[in-house]
Amino acid sequence: MARAQGARALMALAFETTYGTPPASGYTRMPFASTSLGAEQPLLNSELLGYGRDPLAPIKDAVTADGDVVVPLDAEAFGFWLKAAFGAPTTTGTGPWTHEFQSGSWTLPSMSIETGMPEVPRYAMYSGCVLDQITWQMQRSGLLTATARLVAQGETVGTTTSAFGEPASPPAALELKRFGHFNGAITRNGSALGNVVSAEITYANNLDRIETIRSDGRIDGADPSIAALTGRIEVRFADQTLVTQAINGEACEMEFAYVLPTGESFTFTVHAVYLPRPRIEISGPQGVQATFDWQAARDSVVGRMCTATLVNDVETY
Repeated sequence: MARAQGARALMALAFETTYGTPPASGYTRMPFASTSLGAEQPLLNSELLGYGRDPLAPIKDAVTADGDVVVPLDAEAFGFWLKAAFGAPTTTGTGPWTHEFQSGSWTLPSMSIETGMPEVPRYAMYSGCVLDQITWQMQRSGLLTATARLVAQGETVGTTTSAFGEPASPPAALELKRFGHFNGAITRNGSALGNVVSAEITYANNLDRIETIRSDGRIDGADPSIAALTGRIEVRFADQTLVTQAINGEACEMEFAYVLPTGESFTFTVHAVYLPRPRIEISGPQGVQATFDWQAARDSVVGRMCTATLVNDVETY
């Protein structure tokens, strides 16, 4: 008897034309490390009296479909998650192509994502997936991954696939060109920012679920509200540059970039970063470190909060 194993799990993604309606074709096989994407429907305990001490049968509550997908930061597949976070990019070039994603869009694309466990078999299609939040960390070593938090309309489970097709016609698979922490660099106002121990970036669309009355218990949609871009940088305390900026309440531009030797790159530019005044503690004989929990805002000159630029061999997303 075959048993489900994570090593055999599959994931395919396609953008929807109509919210909540999975496309018939056009899926792309996606690399992922783990996923908690799923649907749950809790039970409500009966409050009725008059039938003795043993309770009456519970009733079903509304369906909630959401979860996280942990994905690698790579040169090609990561563009799908950037499109989900910011909307369709502006693409220039003739190969390699430069895809520029900008914050501020009021309309976000929805996706259909199918996860498969062929050995069971079990195929779960999640329709109406909208990206609520994406976050990743920069550090000296380790595997570089991002966590995408999704809000879906619903889940449909079956024993046959809708996305992976027959063995002779599998979904398109992108070439995996993965960025690593070694490829990363941080700049402040165009100059390298030194003494950085670690950094964290979180972009949130702060989705508003449209929870209308429906017979199937699903939501009608997930609309983006005021976005938020926050993070944290931990630095070895070597000069007063960041502390002075925090005290003066000024903004700076910070750029988090990755470049592969083959030319592919990912650059995330935050145009207006505000730093809080940190507590500088001397906790022992080791080096003194300072932590800045920064916030970003709309830059009045550029006209947006952030820009994500991906350079690769993919012509369009």
